[in-house]
Amino acid sequence: MTSSDNGSAKKGRPTPKRKEAESKRIVSSLAPVKTKEEKKKAKANALAARQANRVAYMRGDENALPARDRGPARRFVRNYVDSRRSIGEYFLPIIFVVLVLTLIPVPAVQLGSVALMYSVLLVAVVDGFILGRKIKKLIAEKFPTENSKGLGMYAWLRSTQMRRLRAPKPMHKVGDTNF
Repeated sequence: MTSSDNGSAKKGRPTPKRKEAESKRIVSSLAPVKTKEEKKKAKANALAARQANRVAYMRGDENALPARDRGPARRFVRNYVDSRRSIGEYFLPIIFVVLVLTLIPVPAVQLGSVALMYSVLLVAVVDGFILGRKIKKLIAEKFPTENSKGLGMYAWLRSTQMRRLRAPKPMHKVGDTNF
């Protein structure tokens, strides 16, 4: 049986030594050579770009927003939620108070604080459900071509965040209806 019978032909050159093959791979590095100053400058530029992007995001610039916050319908939802008060935004401070109250060794105070926590949670869930339905109805009226899928949950999750910690920052005061 010859080499042409099994489909393989000779390559016409000897197999390179391992040392030669490894040296060829090392020489052809794709990474550019950088000095310490260039690396520091690139790091400072990247930091400045991230900070500028963060400021634009907190300001609500459309280009700086992630995909989940983009679009006129989402902006409307944010503005609507920011223009009203909800029990959900006070849930975290109430939980902290409940935590402190459960440290008091009086069973009635502990039971009352836990009952307060669960009642606030229930009211927040009901408020979120009502808010979600209202948002879907408003979006259907104001943006008839827009898909309202997920906007109710988006509104409820934003309403459960404390106002100071919302991102992007609220653009309207509580009670403002001009949006």
